Amino acid sequence: MKNNLNLGVIGIDHGHIFDMLDEMLKEGCTCDYFWTEGSPLTLDEFNKKYPNIKRVENKSDILNDNKIDMILISSIPKDRASHSIESLNSGKDVMVDKPGCTTLDQLEDLKRTVKKTGKIWSVNFSERFHVAAVAKAEELVKEGKIGKVKQTIGTGPHRQGNYERPDWFYDRQSYGGIITDIGSHQIHQFLVFTNSNEAKINHALVENTTKQDKPGFQDFGEVNLTGNGGHGYIRLDWFTPDALPTWGDGRLLILGDKGYIEIRKYTDLAKSQSGNHLYYANNEEVNHIDCRDVKLPYFRNLINDVLNRSETACSQELTYLTMELAIQAQELAEKK
Repeated sequence: MKNNLNLGVIGIDHGHIFDMLDEMLKEGCTCDYFWTEGSPLTLDEFNKKYPNIKRVENKSDILNDNKIDMILISSIPKDRASHSIESLNSGKDVMVDKPGCTTLDQLEDLKRTVKKTGKIWSVNFSERFHVAAVAKAEELVKEGKIGKVKQTIGTGPHRQGNYERPDWFYDRQSYGGIITDIGSHQIHQFLVFTNSNEAKINHALVENTTKQDKPGFQDFGEVNLTGNGGHGYIRLDWFTPDALPTWGDGRLLILGDKGYIEIRKYTDLAKSQSGNHLYYANNEEVNHIDCRDVKLPYFRNLINDVLNRSETACSQELTYLTMELAIQAQELAEKK
């Protein structure tokens, strides 16, 4: 009985494709072909890292290959919806880098396509699915370690850096805006940990303070939400200082009525350069857990979902709601 997938790749414009593909290959999947438009900055590294994955000239060579089960997509954000729809219509399940789409019209087209094809459209919210400390936090919350979750506070700091960036990185219509792009991570975690299946946006804001010569760039954003399971605050920025040993000190604070959890995803400031630190306190104990050896469940679950036509990695409705709220918050922020 088949227990793994044959993958194809469409679009390698964002470096997230490396982690997406690596995790699936670790689970035993195979990948023979990729297609990408032009010569993205990631191309040389991709060819060096995966010398046995051949580039095809035509996207249709991947779409029409009946041996391919799932397509991984990390193209320019504005193109991810159309690439996903093409892939779904060709009979392939999809894992797409976040944001999976950049407009509400794209999202509606994706919903119709998923309904028509019966295929899976999974958005890879890597700040949940690739972070072992977040997986551990989900276990602790399910065990009732901090009681009922009342609020999440999620931060998404990033480093601009002095290295070369593609033109689309600074173009609002291409990357979707800071809340759609980065904030979708934190909105997703807010929904997961508060167990909310509906929410309203109370406040949203975006600013550009460091790149006045790039009017489409946004280097700061914040969102406040209320869901039917709890509350959420999100802060996003491109202000990571040069001395920090990683690209961003991403954190997640989960407040319960009997305790709280703090996750330090990528570094433990001035203490450890490693990530995946989880701290929690409740009425019985205060603890620190090094989560580096905690298994990431998303990838094997997604493989099994494709093989068994199940829904264990992430529900389709949760994926839709995450992107809907992120785009709505982006639109609200830009009206001000």
